[in-house]
Amino acid sequence: MRSYLLQSLALLALAACGSSEPSSAQTNNQAQAPAQTQSQPASGRPFAVTEVATFGTPWAMDFLRESGGRMTNMALVTEKDGNLWVLDVSTGQKQPVSGVPTVHVAGQGGLGDVVVHPDFAGNQRVYLSFVESGPDKTSGAAIGYGRLVATSAAAPGAPAGYSLQDFKMIWRQAPKVTGNGHFAHRIAFAPDGTMFVTSGDRQKMQPAQDRNSDLGKIIHMSAEGERIGGGFHTMGHRNSLGIAFAPDGRLWSSEMGPKHGDELNLIVQGRNYGWPEASYGSHYGEEDIPDEHRPRGFEEPKLWWSPAISPGSLLIYTGDMFPQWQGDALIGGLSGQNLVHVDIEGDRARKAGDWDMKARIRAVDQGPDGAVYLLEDGRSPGQGRLLKLTPAG
Repeated sequence: MRSYLLQSLALLALAACGSSEPSSAQTNNQAQAPAQTQSQPASGRPFAVTEVATFGTPWAMDFLRESGGRMTNMALVTEKDGNLWVLDVSTGQKQPVSGVPTVHVAGQGGLGDVVVHPDFAGNQRVYLSFVESGPDKTSGAAIGYGRLVATSAAAPGAPAGYSLQDFKMIWRQAPKVTGNGHFAHRIAFAPDGTMFVTSGDRQKMQPAQDRNSDLGKIIHMSAEGERIGGGFHTMGHRNSLGIAFAPDGRLWSSEMGPKHGDELNLIVQGRNYGWPEASYGSHYGEEDIPDEHRPRGFEEPKLWWSPAISPGSLLIYTGDMFPQWQGDALIGGLSGQNLVHVDIEGDRARKAGDWDMKARIRAVDQGPDGAVYLLEDGRSPGQGRLLKLTPAG
């Protein structure tokens, strides 16, 4: 099955390179790639931008891997509305994946993160985070995994399809509550193969300080969902929409503040990051929140932003295409409509760059050649694009 899957992914890439018009079967079963257009780098930006593909409500992406963990040109992309796609970033051609669990789409909720298992080449395992409904109009984040399987072609000459099979739930955010915001539900695999999951405060605030609640926490678990180190790894979080490991093994997280006060945090087991008792922002009703962190036993953010950028994602860059960014953080801004570069040296961080992208940036990822990929949020006509960044000039 693994060989068939890899062969099917290769055939998808080859089919995208053909010059003939698609058959009716292809038209019904795969989305057509847009013409890839390249813009000149804006003044002062160290990168040029190429449009790769467009989506409706894109939320996350991750690249498939071959034996040895090498990334391929094939990526998985989620849309909040519940769609999962296999995408060839070299051509922009995409095909839908069936078998995605039913998701509750409302407000900020829907289909969320997608992350492949570190041994994807061996087990074809794909992890999804999403929102599921509960009783009495409640909802909560959830995580599960399934095997990405290539299915038979619908007609002779048509490409194979893809399905997510044997889906298994491994975590449900508890408690489920009313409301449609602050799910967080980003996933990061640690170097040892365990997982870290961000669990938002669901706009309820005080549960972030409740040790018996998942809300407002970062949770450490095995790849099968068994909790490690107790109920949570860290607490006092609001809505952590980015989480990533640096090459030195340190774990970083970007977090949306209230009205301003967005944060970049170095995540250390057992620490309390203060929300809602401490923040460099204020409540939307202008009610003040104390700034003091460390004197009150809370962990200080390494960086914070005012005015807000609304960090929607976090990448720690490890490629060769942008050597000046190696080991540093790249953060996509939603309300800021920007890409932010943060220089990281060990446990220290400083703001190093900020580029206007003129669109809400939902996700940032790194491709197999070291190019950087940005997913726009898709809230405005003509947005929802996947952009590829390569060095200027």
